[in-house]
Amino acid sequence: MLPQAGRAERNGESLAELLDRFGFDRRQHEQIRSDLLAGRIGLAANRLHAAATIEDVRPEDLFDARGAVSAEASEVGERLLRDGRVGVLTLAAGVGSRWTEGAGVVKALHPFCRFGGRHRNFLEVHLAKSRATARRYGAIPPHIVSTGYLTDRPIREFVDRLEDAELDIVVSSGRSVGLRTIPTVRDLRFAWEEMPQQVLDAQRQKVRESLRAALLDWARQAGEASDYVDNLPMQCLHPVGHWFEVPNLMRNGTLRDLLRRRPNLEHLLLHNIDTLGADLDPALLGRHATSGACLTYEVIGRRHEDRGGGLARVDGRPRLVEGLALPDERIEFALSYYNSMTTWIAIDPLLAVFGLTRADLDDSARVDQAILRTSRRLPTYITLKDVKKRWGHGQEDIVPVAQFEKLWGDMTALPDVDCRFFVTSIRRGQQLKHQAQLDGWLRDGSAAAIERLGVWR
Repeated sequence: MLPQAGRAERNGESLAELLDRFGFDRRQHEQIRSDLLAGRIGLAANRLHAAATIEDVRPEDLFDARGAVSAEASEVGERLLRDGRVGVLTLAAGVGSRWTEGAGVVKALHPFCRFGGRHRNFLEVHLAKSRATARRYGAIPPHIVSTGYLTDRPIREFVDRLEDAELDIVVSSGRSVGLRTIPTVRDLRFAWEEMPQQVLDAQRQKVRESLRAALLDWARQAGEASDYVDNLPMQCLHPVGHWFEVPNLMRNGTLRDLLRRRPNLEHLLLHNIDTLGADLDPALLGRHATSGACLTYEVIGRRHEDRGGGLARVDGRPRLVEGLALPDERIEFALSYYNSMTTWIAIDPLLAVFGLTRADLDDSARVDQAILRTSRRLPTYITLKDVKKRWGHGQEDIVPVAQFEKLWGDMTALPDVDCRFFVTSIRRGQQLKHQAQLDGWLRDGSAAAIERLGVWR
């Protein structure tokens, strides 16, 4: 007759089994819990320190690739493509919550626009570009699709149905997942008292304050920063940010196996699933390769709807800054460039950042330790998410829980990583985050330009 607290086993697998299957790192989890309780991380600590000087970048901080790139760079890029030294890494771990305004889908597999005579999904668009590259340069680039615990099985099933001799597709399973925790009282108060809030009428404000007082008591009684396990197992898990999708290549053996099969592979082009204009442009590739950079990030001119940080000078050093890290949201409007997250990666220099070589990829313990060590050097962002728990018979609770994430752009914050920046066109770097963007995207010729980039089956 009374609602019962969540049992360990529901829907077939227990929470412990899911954590083990999805690559939960208990050492990292305990470190984050310790940092939360000590106040080293949290909502307030997401921000850069108040004394940091944040200003717009200068022309010498980046290369403007919107014009013509040198013929020498194009020749280098074409040679690398013909020799099969370049691959693509498509990040496809997301479930498209912004794209569908809350509904759960695998965004990579969502048909959204007609190309080549029929509706295609996001992943098909990127595969069409790899097919075009294979025909143009006579070498099939390996195309890695990185997944998460929510998207791995559907994407694998889709890829398994493809029979295409012009594609070399490798699915990289996510091997990182987080366990949500009870929020700290400090973070709850910061979210309610320091962050922008809508002002309600007097009666509604009293109800809201009463609810918040109850949630503060709940956090104290449940134990601040303790594991949130009182729900369906899948509701207790959370994704840990797109930074982990690159280390996952090392952890799950994908990079090791790929380098064995293609020992001449030197570079990867990383891009998000919804950055539809990104392709293996030989001029940009050649410019990246000849620069000697470890990572070359592509940015685009900021538009009104672009939110979430951008390229800035922080204490005199150019780097990408996440929106969560900005001490004042008004700073973002002074930044000229927005991060498209498309990144040219030099494989061996990146392994060196982790303290690894190609030979070390056989040692799983060494790889795990290297990933943990490098992750500790990066900022850890804490966010609060409302999670629903259904008791049955129309009863449900909604409570805030804490989760963390680490983001790929923060690799530019590491002083020992050689990072460069390209300014590219809007069509190359634009991301489709909301379906409301589709109308303008079709009308301004972006869809037609992307159709020309691919070979469609």
